[in-house]
Parts: sequence; C-alpha cells; structure tokens
Amino acid sequence: MAMNLINKINNVKSRIKKTAASCGRGHESIHLVVVSKTKSAQMVEEAINAGAKDLGENYIQEADKKIKALSQYPVSWHFIGHLQKNKAKYAVKLFDLIHTVDKIKLALELDKHAKKTGKIQNILIQVNIGKETLKSGVDEKDAENLIKEISHLRNLSIKGLMAIPPYFDDPEKTRPYFKALFDLKTLINKKTIPNVFLSELSMGMTNDYTIAVEEGSTLVRVGTAIFGKRD
Repeated sequence: MAMNLINKINNVKSRIKKTAASCGRGHESIHLVVVSKTKSAQMVEEAINAGAKDLGENYIQEADKKIKALSQYPVSWHFIGHLQKNKAKYAVKLFDLIHTVDKIKLALELDKHAKKTGKIQNILIQVNIGKETLKSGVDEKDAENLIKEISHLRNLSIKGLMAIPPYFDDPEKTRPYFKALFDLKTLINKKTIPNVFLSELSMGMTNDYTIAVEEGSTLVRVGTAIFGKRD
C-alpha cells in the first residue's frame, strides 16, 4: 500500500508540475492538498510518509482524532467541508487553513475563538461559482462585500478564494468556472481593500485539477486519485 501511495502522490505532483510548465507557471506556488476524509489515521500516516504535506478534512470529529494521532508530523491541515457555526471553536484549534467561510456570522464566530486562543486564523472565502442551490458559498456578486466585512476582524486573515464548480464528465467544461474565480480574485485585489490581498485559489479536484492549474489554482484538493474511491 505504501509504495502504491508513493506512486499515486508522485503521479499527481508530476501532472501538476507538467501542467504548470505548459502554461508558464512555476509549480512551487501550487500545493497538493491530499483529501484524507474517511481514511484511517494509519492510511493518512502512510500518505504523509509518501510525501503528503497538506491534508484536507471535511468533518470536525473525524479530523480531531486523526490530527491528535498524527501530531508528531509537521504537516498542514486544511478544513475543506461545510463548517457549521457551532463547530467554529474546534476548527480554529485544529486547522491551519479553513477553505469554506461564506457568511459573516461564521466569520465572527471564528474570529471570536481565534482571539481567545491568541491565533490569527487563515481562511478562504468559498464562492458558489456555479450558483448551485445545493452547494454552500457566497454568491459571486456578494463576495466583495463579505470580504470587506471580514477584513475588519483582527483575528482572521483572508488568504484567497475557494470554489467547487458543477461536476462534468468532461473536465474541460469546468474551465469557465475556474476562470471566473480567477477573474474575481483579480477584481477584488484591484479594489485594494485594507488588510486583504488574495493570493490563494483553492480549486480543482481529481477530475479537473489540471484544468484548474491552467486557470490559476494554487491549492488542488485531490483524494480519489490517491486513495481510490471514498469509503
């Protein structure tokens, strides 16, 4: 299993590197977030030993056990699932980067708990780029105002944007959504909002991460291509 994980992680990293080179980007700015949700701590440990440096989790309770079990490893933990306000205090304790902030009420709760622990919590703003009713995320037209509201919170640092576009069998069809998120990032940075510079774009998963890299992704969230189908 360990050798298999090494091969799969290296394969994804190689595709990221080749894709970045093909569109004139340096691959060093693109991070592979290995999505470890539903995987055991033992399997995640194998992935870490196989070269995973950034781990993505969706569920607070599950992540808590794994992060404690693997605390000896100098890895970065990313929260990539829907975050309920009542779980904010746990997210602040556990995660280096929270990808899914989409409401001011959630941001206020995160800021409150970050202040209590003396932490500046890094976050991304999740944008519902496909306007899908069943997906979380702030509407694209409201993202700037949300960012302005959050920018006043001293214990949160907005690092960029995150999106999950509609799923297509043909990954090429995701390109307009990734481009739209990149354009939104560019537009917001031009507004020079105090305390805000968006450098990160969390977009692209197993099916479409090479397209996302071509369109400017800096964080690709890949699970199935590394661990296989979800348990």
